Amino acid sequence: MLWPRLARSLLSRPIAESVAPPPDGTVAALVARLEAAAGTRLGRSLSIRHVDAGSCNGCELEVHATSNLLHDLERFGLRFVASPRHADVLLVTGPTTRNMAEALAIAYAATPDPKWVVAAGDCAVDGGVFKGSPAVAGGTDAVVPVDLLIPGCPPSPMALIEGLLALLAANAPEPKKGPAGQAGGP
Repeated sequence: MLWPRLARSLLSRPIAESVAPPPDGTVAALVARLEAAAGTRLGRSLSIRHVDAGSCNGCELEVHATSNLLHDLERFGLRFVASPRHADVLLVTGPTTRNMAEALAIAYAATPDPKWVVAAGDCAVDGGVFKGSPAVAGGTDAVVPVDLLIPGCPPSPMALIEGLLALLAANAPEPKKGPAGQAGGP
């Protein structure tokens, strides 16, 4: 009984839906906008430190999907780093539990300026379905100031990438105007 089932599962193709790649024009436009915004604001690519403040791991699956072949976060000039000391952005997922509140505050303090905090997912925004639990301090803003909210349970990888793009674009300085009113002046 076990061997025929095992043989069938080994010899058959996996049942999965094929995912359509995003249109090339959309990807090219996002790449151009991100490179311009990151170069203007930081002079380099954007470094992200992911902080799990007590989530169910639904948002983590989507955050990790931003690095897969389909979305490829690196092509946009965004990369994940292992330490908050090397990060520009803290990407927080999950409700901030009382046990993780101090760790989140320490990570925020270790991140050099200029720094931004992004609350990704409904739980990070306001506590989500865990709101009111005695084990939960609340959303991310209960511990550290938040610069961008990306709602969703969980937010899609494209929503995460577009949110980071919006964060960069909102914080990019205005180009300097020359004496004739043209950009690029002294």
